[in-house]
Amino acid sequence: MPIAHFANWLRSFYPAPLTAGPRDLWLGSLGAGLGLLITEWISHQALGSANPWFIAPMGASAVLLFAVPASPLAQPWSIVGGNVIAAAVGITCVQWLGSSGPVAALAAAVAIALMFALRCLHPPGGAVALTAVLGGPAIHDLGYSFVLWPVAADSVLMLLLALLFNNLAGRRYPHHGSARARPHDTRDRLPTQRAGPTAEDLDAALASFGEMLDIDRDDLEDLVMRTQLATRQRQWQAVRCTDIMSHDVITVSPTDSVDEAWRLLAHHKVKALPVAAPDGPLVGIVSLHDFFIGQSAPIPNQLPRMSTARRVEDIMTRRVRSARPEQSIAALVKGFSDGGLHHMPVVNADNEVVGMVTQSDLIAALFMRSPT
Repeated sequence: MPIAHFANWLRSFYPAPLTAGPRDLWLGSLGAGLGLLITEWISHQALGSANPWFIAPMGASAVLLFAVPASPLAQPWSIVGGNVIAAAVGITCVQWLGSSGPVAALAAAVAIALMFALRCLHPPGGAVALTAVLGGPAIHDLGYSFVLWPVAADSVLMLLLALLFNNLAGRRYPHHGSARARPHDTRDRLPTQRAGPTAEDLDAALASFGEMLDIDRDDLEDLVMRTQLATRQRQWQAVRCTDIMSHDVITVSPTDSVDEAWRLLAHHKVKALPVAAPDGPLVGIVSLHDFFIGQSAPIPNQLPRMSTARRVEDIMTRRVRSARPEQSIAALVKGFSDGGLHHMPVVNADNEVVGMVTQSDLIAALFMRSPT
């Protein structure tokens, strides 16, 4: 048994696989290189040619800002607050205690404690504190000016470059959790999130590790939800749209009258009708709310009223989300639950309507069928 534990311990040294792809690799490298060019120039202007190596702590900041911009340690307050606080602590220690190895260790320890307390933990801040203590006369002569120039200037300029670079590259920076869509404009969580972990559950899970993890709660929640959704999609992969859809679908033509469309909705007790062109392809959908005007921007104290349009093509929704008969119903769930859809036409390869899937069909399938 001890041998097995030792083997597991040795395996922990094996590098974990990175989820970053080639795009992240070259973006991180390019961004870090540009950031360091700027900070090197500032350091040279502030410290002269004798100490251009102040770039070293900024190199660590560049790795975080451009290679892992989603990290909580790479956010704006972390880089600016962490580096500035660490520089101030280092200069204070030099002026009170002098420049030595033990003083440098003390400065780094105090800087880390303050960064934790002020929620701006930034690993390169430890190197900034050491630099302030051991950097020599070029830094010591600057005194507290060192905090502003070059530390704050370097940090702010690298942050501005990270904001520009990461957003142009399509990354969310400053990083925050995925935007929570609220189709009904209420505080309720999305349907797919209500059965998942609560904020309290996630906080308890993070706290149970007993150490800081480099992930925020929103990202953890998003990761858990995506994992659960992927699991359900795998379990329901075998159930296809053709298995649950209505096959005898009532359609209308774009040139049909609004009165005829309303009669069909009432007679068949349905809430939407696919609109098919005379030659067959799906061109739109008409639902109950399409018959009324004033839905998107209602006038205060005025109820919606019936549209005066006479043809279906004048009121129908032209952008229609459709499915294919062979498509798994797992791919439809998010649109029906979080996306607010109530019905989805099913079309063949020629875009002709061959069926209709509704929320009722999905509920019946989920209740009557056992996942594989």
